[in-house]
Amino acid sequence: MIINKEHTRSLLDLLQKPLSVILVNINTTTLGILDIILYKVQKALLQSDVHSKSDKSPVTVADYGSQVLVSFALEKELPAMAFSLVAEEDSGDLRKEEGKETLQRITELVNDTLASDGTYDVSPLTEENVLRAIDNGKSEGGSHGRHWVLDPIDGTKGFVRGDQYAIALGLLDEGKVVLGVLACPNLPLGSVNSKDPNDKVGCLFSAQIGGGTYMQSLDGSAPVKVHVSATENPEEASFFESYEAAHSSHDLSSSIAKKLGVKAPPVRIDSQAKYGALSRGDGAIYLRFPHKGYREKIWDHAAGYSVVTEAGGVVSDAGGNPLDFSKGRYLDLDTGIIVTNQKLMPSLLKAVKESLSENASAL
Repeated sequence: MIINKEHTRSLLDLLQKPLSVILVNINTTTLGILDIILYKVQKALLQSDVHSKSDKSPVTVADYGSQVLVSFALEKELPAMAFSLVAEEDSGDLRKEEGKETLQRITELVNDTLASDGTYDVSPLTEENVLRAIDNGKSEGGSHGRHWVLDPIDGTKGFVRGDQYAIALGLLDEGKVVLGVLACPNLPLGSVNSKDPNDKVGCLFSAQIGGGTYMQSLDGSAPVKVHVSATENPEEASFFESYEAAHSSHDLSSSIAKKLGVKAPPVRIDSQAKYGALSRGDGAIYLRFPHKGYREKIWDHAAGYSVVTEAGGVVSDAGGNPLDFSKGRYLDLDTGIIVTNQKLMPSLLKAVKESLSENASAL
């Protein structure tokens, strides 16, 4: 499903409400400009909008544009603070000859967005301004100070297909995730398992350490506190995994689910929208087992981690160790990531251990 103007206009409220409660007093209107850029890009998405990064993963004008706007807005609103942003994209490919056309499109779209929104009275950004804003995201993060963590469009392949994606923004304070915001424009407001084509879509999840997790529609409905599934019976549980088999081993997840006694088939969706759906109890388990050699990045999990843990869930690596966001841009962890409620975690860890052992023996 391609999002329409009604859904994307509501992104004006995307980050302003949850960000209004954080410890730094960010202006609550600034990040709403994301709605315009996402609407324009996805409405007129053409093959030429997709630019292949050097690692062959698709990245759209929207990825870069979203990062520019968040970087620009945060820096504008936090002039007195040491600004640190850990983000997915960098300008390397855009500085190459073959990236010049894409850079021009990003610059035009960002300037059109800023002019249309009117929040900032600024001269049009130059291409160099845009490159600099993208490269603001090169911070290494770490265990000292505060660091914003951004995935400007998590689930780019889902975005390109008109399927699930998320804008994911977290805040680290001394290496701990203290805030998480997930905007999921294509996620049904009721349940991800709903088959009703008339169901309203567009969810905003926000969490602050010690304050719980709240969900609201992107058109500004009152926030509702959510909680992970309370099921204790694995047979009643359902589990999420990545849509793309290249992102996670579906075979290993299937083996774990079988050992655990899960009867429902897996729910496969893109992006950190899985964390949001899990936080409100759409499923009880999320399994992620990337292929050997892959290193998890903090922007792929920081916001989702906050949303699930504040909703009463548990997030760990395959060895049962909590995720450590204090080591820089990457998560050093054991094999994979598992998410569930506190009651199911012991049996899930046992099933994971047994399946990994069998998998190693078969090699």
